[in-house]
Amino acid sequence: MTKILAVGSRINHPEHGKGVVTNVDSKMYWVTFIENGLETIPLDDDFEVIEASEDELDKVSFYEVEKTLRSILKKWSDVSEIVPIADKYKGGTIVLQPKDSNLANKEIPIETFFHKIVMLRDRLRVMEQKINSSNNLDDQEKVDLQQYITRCYGSLTTFNVLFKNNSQQFKGESSK
Repeated sequence: MTKILAVGSRINHPEHGKGVVTNVDSKMYWVTFIENGLETIPLDDDFEVIEASEDELDKVSFYEVEKTLRSILKKWSDVSEIVPIADKYKGGTIVLQPKDSNLANKEIPIETFFHKIVMLRDRLRVMEQKINSSNNLDDQEKVDLQQYITRCYGSLTTFNVLFKNNSQQFKGESSK
């Protein structure tokens, strides 16, 4: 059996050229090649080992680092994920029409309105995280505040028609 290369090993592949192993699993190497970028190749593929890295227990792949970093940033940042609007509303407008016909209507691009709804949702999520991680609130206070936020989500479910993906919609209290 051939020895498995560790992350950081350098190779020269006949098809892809020179590269560095950035991840390894039971069947494949993930190799970032100078000319071709990231490719996966079988463990038993034909290539020349330029330099084999020592297999140390504390080494992690770039993939694992990136995955962990994305998870942390998503959990703790105020940065919004990309949330697509439903196709049927793209390019549309919202018209606010006053009862008094002497007053002008106000038109707002739906994308602008939708962006504000998504930002509100994201800020509510950040508030939830801050409440749940707070050391200054006792458990009952956290539950009480969480219930208010859940009710806010429930009030915003009217706007779920604007979301392309159901998984990104507002969810309030369930009626179980």
